[in-house]
Amino acid sequence: MLEDAVAALTGRRVAVLTGAGISTDSGIPDYRGEHAPVRQPMTVQQFLATDAARRRYWIGSHLGWKRFGAARPNAGHRALADLERRGVVGGVMTQNVDGLHLEAGSERVVELHGTLRRVLCLHCGQVFDRRDLAVRIEAENPWLVTSEDAVLLPDGDVRPDSVDGFVVPACSVCGGMLKPEVVFFGETIPVARFAGAEQLLTAADALLVAGSSLVVNSGMRFIQRAQRRGIPIVIVNRGQTRADARATVKLDAGTSEVLTALADKLEA
Repeated sequence: MLEDAVAALTGRRVAVLTGAGISTDSGIPDYRGEHAPVRQPMTVQQFLATDAARRRYWIGSHLGWKRFGAARPNAGHRALADLERRGVVGGVMTQNVDGLHLEAGSERVVELHGTLRRVLCLHCGQVFDRRDLAVRIEAENPWLVTSEDAVLLPDGDVRPDSVDGFVVPACSVCGGMLKPEVVFFGETIPVARFAGAEQLLTAADALLVAGSSLVVNSGMRFIQRAQRRGIPIVIVNRGQTRADARATVKLDAGTSEVLTALADKLEA
């Protein structure tokens, strides 16, 4: 099957769509894999509605941040960066918020759902580095301790035992409400960001999907566009995806090993 994928992609400029499955080898859990933790994601409506909801979000997010933020790119991320440097990959559209593609060296990256590495003030627009905010949170909540055996969830948070007494961080410029620069459930991908991803696909002759079950509709929209254009679609994912029947080639395998093998075999 690897040979079929190589044949489908050889001589073509490839757009790549990645999901949570590409980051599992970096220690970040998948959303829907066999051992994925049960999720109860907070919606943007809940986050904006009450202080209690924001307190619950921020304490859980901070407790998970040290481990999530310490994750490093794996062989799959590095293989895609290598393929971009050699002119095979035209760019990466990712559903992940971990920033690992950029850290691995990929330059043309559209982070469809944003990034946890930045925090935005909803009042004045000031942007903060998440690492700096983490220092502030710990200074204002010195009693916080991250348990080594706490279960890290796919969104980079930990389900807290209690939120009592937690001081929610505010903008240090205007005192406004802070929100991670991510697309919450209930929000839509910014139009300009989605247009940038569409441009990557339009400039490509093939679509490679790595580590996504394509349950999120934004991913399926790229599949549909690729199918309408009649370009090859190669899917690499452990388990089924919503687009298996539409794929030119489907590999039920891990992304690190397959992407590394493709990087060895594909030429610009």
